[in-house]
Amino acid sequence: MLSGFLEPTNEPYAIAKIAGIKLCEAYQSQFGCNFISAMPTNLYGPNDNYNLRTSHVLPALIRKFHEAKVNGDPYVEMWGTGTPLREFLHVDDLAEASLFLMLHYDEVSHVNAGTGEDLTILALAQLIKNIVDYTGEIRLNTSKPDGTPRKLMDVSKIHALGWKHRIGLQEGIERTYAELDTEEWFHELEKTSM
Repeated sequence: MLSGFLEPTNEPYAIAKIAGIKLCEAYQSQFGCNFISAMPTNLYGPNDNYNLRTSHVLPALIRKFHEAKVNGDPYVEMWGTGTPLREFLHVDDLAEASLFLMLHYDEVSHVNAGTGEDLTILALAQLIKNIVDYTGEIRLNTSKPDGTPRKLMDVSKIHALGWKHRIGLQEGIERTYAELDTEEWFHELEKTSM
């Protein structure tokens, strides 16, 4: 952390996260408060944000593939080259990691909470396409930006403490998609797109 330049499209978000971590470290150092910072990777799961203007990549892809399937669209467009690498953690695993850290960790420095595994955005799209059972093609719009080339956390500290995620990415996406009442959900999505 703080060892290089921040990626420009992510800089404000990164600075806010870093400020929170440093605030907890300062309170612990100066006042002895047992404040800790758990730094999660990209999260997904039930009750996610599926609004295409404000959602993150995984729920946005679920929505795009679901809508394309329902509408019979021949393709789904994705921004960028599909090559950036991302790591994802199911929200239930983050909840368990947070409880675990509250019970087993009281050091000053932050702890990364993630899987330690990443995949390309294109591989994520292909996985979601299969889970949604969409049969059309994926088209890459390479005139659009890729964003940060790679976001992968070093989770060796939390693993050494004895915690590891339980929900694999495919299982987690399958569960998330299966929990959606897709007909009601699709109707609600139409309202949020206006």
